[in-house]
Amino acid sequence: MPRFVVSGLVALVVVFASVAHAHGPSQPPHQVYKVGDLKLESGEVIRDFAISYVTHGRLNAKKSNAILMVTAISGNHHRLDFLIGPGKALDTNKYFVVATDAIGNGLTTSPSNSTAQPRMSFPKFLIRDMVQSQHRLLTEHLGIGHVVAVVGPSMGGMQALQWGVSHPDFMDSVVALVPLARTPAWSVAVMEASRKAIMLDPAWSGGNYTSPPEKGVRLWRDILGFLAARSPEMYRDQFQAQLDVLPWLEAQEANLVRAFDANDWIYQTWAYDRHDVGTTPGMNGDYVKALRAIKAKTIILNGTKDLLNPEFEPQEAARYIRDVRVVTISPGTITGHAAAGGLFPADVDFLNREIGGFLDVVTERGKKLE
Repeated sequence: MPRFVVSGLVALVVVFASVAHAHGPSQPPHQVYKVGDLKLESGEVIRDFAISYVTHGRLNAKKSNAILMVTAISGNHHRLDFLIGPGKALDTNKYFVVATDAIGNGLTTSPSNSTAQPRMSFPKFLIRDMVQSQHRLLTEHLGIGHVVAVVGPSMGGMQALQWGVSHPDFMDSVVALVPLARTPAWSVAVMEASRKAIMLDPAWSGGNYTSPPEKGVRLWRDILGFLAARSPEMYRDQFQAQLDVLPWLEAQEANLVRAFDANDWIYQTWAYDRHDVGTTPGMNGDYVKALRAIKAKTIILNGTKDLLNPEFEPQEAARYIRDVRVVTISPGTITGHAAAGGLFPADVDFLNREIGGFLDVVTERGKKLE
């Protein structure tokens, strides 16, 4: 594998330890659907709930060309920009892409921006609550009752599979990048370590900090962005002298202290931990039954040696999905969870080619959009 250039290193930081990209003036405008009170699966309510999103392309007259994009943990609606645009997999000359922000990401209603339930008074939510909020956006606000695909990376891939279980007739296809159908104990342990890094910092102050709890945030970034989201081989190819990694880590941490709110991270990780399609209402805890409920054509794209969402879990899940392909991103490379991050040109080309070809099959090369 070639050594990584500086721009690639910066991109990796951005992709895995903060929101994916800043929103520039050339980007589609932010939009918000004010839902009101959002009742959660637990019975609790997020008061004054609003979901944030942007759209790319045009919705056709038949409303048959919509694609829903759902984002990763700590990410936003820019998370898959490398797949969105003319000639890319989510081709905006063909598709109307609704790119959403998940509960707790700081744009959609979150602990960091709620005035009614700020900080640690915010109710805990699930991946399925994220799905419910997106369903309401599409059906109530945009008038869309069916989509070509639900597409998402990491926690977005978890949402995409949950969409297939919760609303099996709503989409033609599911595109899940480095996903989980049921969070394994390993991933829970990683998330717990990241939470403890924050919550054991005295500056966190029970969630009532006035500036980021810097020591805790730095350790959280190390655990997630620089251990779980990377692979050992990436460090091997980046650093000839092993101790050179230390000043590099210091610099990356400093750039990221204010990149994503600590309380938002804690809440999203709680949702991550509890994810299991088998606990979907009506499935009675049956993981296999839930996965067999997915009717959509499904593609699962895994990264080699993924240390955040281990490959064994989505591979196991695929055994029970009726119409599924499991694909390794850029076989022969070892970029782990970062394979779905838009960092490496080879991975970006691979994902655009594979997902674009998959959607061509799903739409019969566009005939079903007409």
